[in-house]
Amino acid sequence: MMRGCSMRTQNQSKAVCMTNCPTLIVTVGLPARGKTYISKKLTRYLNWIGVPTREFNVGQYRREFMKIYKSFEFFRPDNEEGLKIRRQCASAALNDVRQYLTEKGGQVAVFDATNTTRERRETILQFADQNGFKVFFVESVCEDPDVIQENIVQVKLSSPDYTNCNTEEAVEDFMKRIQCYENSYETLDEVLDRDLSYIKIMDVGRRYMVNRVLDHIQSRIVYYLMNIHITPRSIYLCRHGESELNVKGRIGGDSGLTARGKEFAKKLSQFIEAQNITDLKVWTSQMKRTIQTAEALSVPYEQWKVLNEIDAGVCEELTYEEIQERYPLEFALRDQDKYRYRYPKGESYEDLVQRLEPVIMELERQENVLVICHQAVMRCLLAYFLDKTAEELAYLKCSLHTVLKLTPVAYGCKVESISLNVEAVNTHREKPENVNVHRTAEDALQTVPPHF
Repeated sequence: MMRGCSMRTQNQSKAVCMTNCPTLIVTVGLPARGKTYISKKLTRYLNWIGVPTREFNVGQYRREFMKIYKSFEFFRPDNEEGLKIRRQCASAALNDVRQYLTEKGGQVAVFDATNTTRERRETILQFADQNGFKVFFVESVCEDPDVIQENIVQVKLSSPDYTNCNTEEAVEDFMKRIQCYENSYETLDEVLDRDLSYIKIMDVGRRYMVNRVLDHIQSRIVYYLMNIHITPRSIYLCRHGESELNVKGRIGGDSGLTARGKEFAKKLSQFIEAQNITDLKVWTSQMKRTIQTAEALSVPYEQWKVLNEIDAGVCEELTYEEIQERYPLEFALRDQDKYRYRYPKGESYEDLVQRLEPVIMELERQENVLVICHQAVMRCLLAYFLDKTAEELAYLKCSLHTVLKLTPVAYGCKVESISLNVEAVNTHREKPENVNVHRTAEDALQTVPPHF
């Protein structure tokens, strides 16, 4: 039985939904209420924690179908042609959802559209019922005109719909577009929709209403959505200053900083001061090298055990050359699948992602934060913010003595890389060409960076 959800009843009209059957997340809300923002963030988070997820934006299907957008008239409820095209686009998106969840190994699909009428939501529920999918609605309700205006200016004006429009015309057209939906909008109702599973987010997280959470995935979704906010802020990520074991090419351990590492810590202090950040929080691991780096800042900092470097088990404090010599099979297996490979008596990157989930949740809740951490830890955090795959994550370049400034923007993250101009050893090892277990030592060590 494939994926526990494809069993059909005798009349073959609908699939029986098992405990682990796929989930269809359905957004609800007027335009400019942050539905796509929520959809993209949720998709990124679920993929990061290892749940294969894809977003299906109906507006994108409409743009591909029509190519040229003329005006809000297309969205008028009495525009028969417009209604027909919008239904076709929704249907095409649902067809792709079906394929993704039944044939392509997806576990969660996010159906991103207005879905503002009970009739439209009923159609989606029937579709899910026929295919054995669970449905979870995410409604965003916002009455704050400032938030709506900000969303229109930040996101909608850069949409392909308004490529050749001036700002005033675009805003006016979009406001009329919203009005096209307002009269027929039926919000999720405590009584009428009491049997549905949903979260209702009011005024970008000031209040929430949660109804009938049925399983682990839905509870993770609710937990995540109740932690995110849209307050402008920046997150600064950097590794500790160069350590004594870095210089010797030894992985892990708990050594102190070199003279260059201490120089970086001083430069980091000057850099942070120059940024003039209000209410900056500083987090470190419980390892000597991050604590020594933070001490130079002369500001309060918090130590997190979960920010400790990946545990290399039996390979702790060994050089790559020593690992190849003592554990050649393990070294090759790690090169074959670096993300999932677990060091004997240690951890894998996959384990590390699970360990770091509370850090991500807390980063989403906070405003300005500096995280002083380690190479593998920084890779995992960076992969979340930059939406990288598991395979990309394990090889992200996180150089010593470089600060990454991450600023969340509309649907993603702006990254600035700032080198503090203090020499440091290179600790980045690329994947070698030959990952065969019978390879030569020379092939295995082909990409090891130079060290003392």
